[in-house]
Amino acid sequence: MIHEIYRNKKVFITGHTGFKGSWLAMWLHSLGAEVVGYALKPDELSHFNLLKLPIKNYFNDINDEKALALAIKESKPDIVFHLAAQALVRDSYDDPITTYNTNVLGSMKVYLAALQAEVKSLVSITTDKVYENHEWIWGYRENDQLGGHDPYSSSKACVELMTDSFRKSFLADHKMLLATARAGNVIGGGDWARDRLIPDLVRNAASGDVTPIRNPKSIRPWQHVLEPINGYLMLGEQLLLGNKQFATSFNFGPETHDVASVEEMGVLAKQNWDKVEMILGKEPNIKHEAGLLKLDITKAREILGWKPLWPSKKATATTVNWYKNYYLNSQITSQENLQEFIALLQKNV
Repeated sequence: MIHEIYRNKKVFITGHTGFKGSWLAMWLHSLGAEVVGYALKPDELSHFNLLKLPIKNYFNDINDEKALALAIKESKPDIVFHLAAQALVRDSYDDPITTYNTNVLGSMKVYLAALQAEVKSLVSITTDKVYENHEWIWGYRENDQLGGHDPYSSSKACVELMTDSFRKSFLADHKMLLATARAGNVIGGGDWARDRLIPDLVRNAASGDVTPIRNPKSIRPWQHVLEPINGYLMLGEQLLLGNKQFATSFNFGPETHDVASVEEMGVLAKQNWDKVEMILGKEPNIKHEAGLLKLDITKAREILGWKPLWPSKKATATTVNWYKNYYLNSQITSQENLQEFIALLQKNV
């Protein structure tokens, strides 16, 4: 069985009510893990609420240091997956203080609480946007310069720097193995965040509206949500096995040739749901967002044995059809998506 190591393991997830966190919780629960989640209460319309997972929940803020430490101590997890974050670039311009507090100080609080509770393994999720973006045509590697033009990207780069310092300062004796994961632009069913391409397209399709596209030529490393989660689980497995050489950073993204522009992704979306309509343009005085971003996934492929399975065309079709089933038939196909992905994963082992 894929990821058999998680059966009967106690797994603590921060941000489990969010988009990626809910998919991770679902997969871990299906593996027979004892999942405990710590996050803010989800919006009424959320993938987490739709899944109705029978897991233990702590609904609180990771900035609440005492509540967080108590939750981790009570849960006695074998491993922590830290996903809680302020994850929107444009929101980070409007509220940079919350962005830095949550992403940087919140991560530090998770690390300290896990260390104090004698947790042995921790996977911290950052982003592909931690790199100083030079609009290169090649992918960024894990040892490339960190940076970030906008507050969100900068805050996540700060997390990577803080994590490296934390390892050197507090984990030199390997009391806890700590790794970071940098994933590309993730798509999949159940994401209703504002200012994200696919959620905006399908939300407007369902209501009969047209979606304005800010930067149609921008290129991103799109991937289905199950791709990086598979990477997170593989990385966590190595930490659980005590393999300290994996306590470092890893990129998870599509093949370099499989990146696509915003416009191309919109066209793919329309091919799967004819109600999708978009108007191309560029906002005046737009807040800065990177135009070209690619990841080099050689390290994950060669060292971890991970590779992407669904190309952008398949990832987009699966995502749009998830929403189509939801809006037109009130059906949730997350479990079906997971089983299809696992079947392909087993063939590629």
